[in-house]
Amino acid sequence: MPYTVTTTPLDGVLLLEPKVFGDERGFFFESFNQRDFDQATGLSVQFVQDNHSKSSQGVLRGLHYQIQHPQGKLVRVTAGEVFDVVVDLRSSSVTFGRSYGITLSADNKKQLWIPPGFAHGFLVTSESAEFLYKTTDYWYPEFERSLLWSDPALGIEWPIAQGQEPVMAMKDAKAGGLIDLRD
Repeated sequence: MPYTVTTTPLDGVLLLEPKVFGDERGFFFESFNQRDFDQATGLSVQFVQDNHSKSSQGVLRGLHYQIQHPQGKLVRVTAGEVFDVVVDLRSSSVTFGRSYGITLSADNKKQLWIPPGFAHGFLVTSESAEFLYKTTDYWYPEFERSLLWSDPALGIEWPIAQGQEPVMAMKDAKAGGLIDLRD
């Protein structure tokens, strides 16, 4: 099996660790194989879009979600390191409002499966980072929303030094908190 799959404290969110083959020349691994992904996770999802971003240290992107056409995401880092966070926004879920954070890096090659219905974001903790993700639905800017990264109700322990503020888009800085969500 090319993946080791581990459950997380949030229902449906899975950590995937690919089998990496390395020697003095470098390394090789399959970053995605539909058949193996389906078999390892027990899921049957179709990805329709791949996204790639590059950000500098201290940049926080998110916490983003779509109110219509929610996206499932398979995320990973190809250069650098990020602290990746998901928040369960599924109102019927037993883990609604709970968050989960993990370090993803080019070195550890870990991937995170995030089902539809979650807010997602990340903070770049290295000098820069390149972030890739596959989505199960297209991006619809008119349906995109942001959840406030620092909402105390989420209890996210971002790796940010006391007194420092992350660099972010205005829409993310002015986002509402969990209490502001509407079904």
